[in-house]
Amino acid sequence: MFIRCLNTKYIRVAFFVRDFFCVKSELIEMSEKLSKGFFLGIISSILSMTGLLVTGQESGQKLSLHSLYGGVGFTSNMVYMGTGISQNKPVYSGSLTYGYKDELFLSSSTFHLSAFDPFLAFHAFSFSYNHPVNSWFDYSVGISRYQVAQSLTDTLFNSFFYGNLTLGFDWKILYTKVSMGGVLSDEAGGYVQIANSRYFETPDFINGRAYFSFDPYINMLFGSLMRSKTSEGTVIGVSRPFGTGKSDRNNTQETTTFFGLMEIDLGVPLAFNMDRFTLEAEPGYILPLYSETELLNPEGFVFMINCFVKIF
Repeated sequence: MFIRCLNTKYIRVAFFVRDFFCVKSELIEMSEKLSKGFFLGIISSILSMTGLLVTGQESGQKLSLHSLYGGVGFTSNMVYMGTGISQNKPVYSGSLTYGYKDELFLSSSTFHLSAFDPFLAFHAFSFSYNHPVNSWFDYSVGISRYQVAQSLTDTLFNSFFYGNLTLGFDWKILYTKVSMGGVLSDEAGGYVQIANSRYFETPDFINGRAYFSFDPYINMLFGSLMRSKTSEGTVIGVSRPFGTGKSDRNNTQETTTFFGLMEIDLGVPLAFNMDRFTLEAEPGYILPLYSETELLNPEGFVFMINCFVKIF
């Protein structure tokens, strides 16, 4: 899913916007009011992608310059930039993220797709810099490399780089992210994401050590679409600069490419936070705005669950 926030009480970063997976996509949202922070690194894809979420330091304590986070995750379907990477099959992942001053992050993730061999289908390596300018504005820049096993390039996707710039605006009652990014592969492709979210949490319990947090969001994804005229009518599908999957479209007479609204994504992440540990579940729904829906152009319900720990 794309990166969802350095919010009032935490930092949340998602590699893969949505993902790589429902990769939620790298951004940081900032707020002055609350005292805790934690870091989310995905596995949305969500970047829809999934992500990393960890509890930070209490305010008033001396913050360490260095931090390290580990996580494992599951998603029912890996979706990235309008394309079903795992072809509607479950995905399991593990990640390790290093942070410096809670602004510079290096992340490495690996993914197992239950429907394919080899056991580790692909890996993701990400670098991002996130900076809060003031209480209502922040920005981030990042670049990621997605490396698929050679034997799966014809089945899943070609290895590629993805770079993006994200701007965050805190309206107090709503947080808005505008992310502009591009895929660098055999064919280039640009994307724009506009997301709105509202973070809130419960009072602390278990002697002030634990709390629940919620971050419902709605995300609009813009990108390249294809309008194909066939003997059966006009069909609109997704242009995939990093994918190798082909449509079953037959008798195509004319195809044109245009930039437009690809899909709308809805999600309600719910997290249990305790000390250095976070367990997050996220039900979501993908609503495509094109007419050609198939395994590579998914729609419907997606579910993710992730567990994260701050190592130091």
